[in-house]
Amino acid sequence: MTRVALQAEKLDHHPEWFNICDKAHITLSTHECAGLSERDINLASFIEQVAVSMT
Repeated sequence: MTRVALQAEKLDHHPEWFNICDKAHITLSTHECAGLSERDINLASFIEQVAVSMT
Protein backbone atom coordinates (compact mmCIF):
# COMPACT_ATOMS: atom_id res chain seq x y z
CA MET A 1 0.00 0.00 0.00
CA THR A 2 2.85 2.37 0.72
CA ARG A 3 4.31 2.02 -2.76
CA VAL A 4 0.89 2.59 -4.35
CA ALA A 5 0.18 5.57 -2.07
CA LEU A 6 3.48 7.22 -2.99
CA GLN A 7 2.85 6.66 -6.71
CA ALA A 8 -0.71 7.99 -6.41
CA GLU A 9 0.62 11.13 -4.76
CA LYS A 10 3.23 11.52 -7.48
CA LEU A 11 0.48 11.24 -10.13
CA ASP A 12 -1.77 13.62 -8.13
CA HIS A 13 -4.39 10.88 -8.14
CA HIS A 14 -6.19 9.64 -5.05
CA PRO A 15 -7.98 6.30 -5.29
CA GLU A 16 -10.51 5.06 -2.80
CA TRP A 17 -9.27 2.02 -0.95
CA PHE A 18 -9.94 -0.25 1.96
CA ASN A 19 -7.36 -2.40 3.70
CA ILE A 20 -8.51 -5.37 5.77
CA CYS A 21 -5.92 -7.82 7.10
CA ASP A 22 -3.95 -8.99 4.07
CA LYS A 23 -6.29 -7.70 1.34
CA ALA A 24 -6.70 -4.28 -0.26
CA HIS A 25 -9.68 -3.19 -2.33
CA ILE A 26 -8.85 -0.23 -4.59
CA THR A 27 -11.39 1.71 -6.66
CA LEU A 28 -10.00 3.82 -9.49
CA SER A 29 -12.23 6.43 -11.09
CA THR A 30 -12.09 10.06 -12.12
CA HIS A 31 -15.07 12.21 -11.29
CA GLU A 32 -14.25 14.85 -13.91
CA CYS A 33 -14.77 12.41 -16.79
CA ALA A 34 -17.35 10.20 -15.02
CA GLY A 35 -15.30 7.08 -15.61
CA LEU A 36 -11.72 5.99 -16.19
CA SER A 37 -9.00 8.43 -17.16
CA GLU A 38 -5.43 8.04 -18.33
CA ARG A 39 -4.32 8.57 -14.70
CA ASP A 40 -6.53 5.64 -13.61
CA ILE A 41 -4.97 3.42 -16.25
CA ASN A 42 -1.43 4.49 -15.34
CA LEU A 43 -2.02 3.85 -11.66
CA ALA A 44 -3.69 0.49 -12.38
CA SER A 45 -0.63 -0.53 -14.39
CA PHE A 46 1.64 0.45 -11.52
CA ILE A 47 -0.52 -1.47 -9.02
CA GLU A 48 -0.35 -4.56 -11.25
CA GLN A 49 3.46 -4.30 -11.42
CA VAL A 50 3.66 -4.05 -7.62
CA ALA A 51 1.35 -7.04 -7.18
CA VAL A 52 3.38 -9.18 -9.58
CA SER A 53 6.62 -8.22 -7.84
CA MET A 54 5.22 -9.45 -4.52
CA THR A 55 4.34 -12.96 -5.68
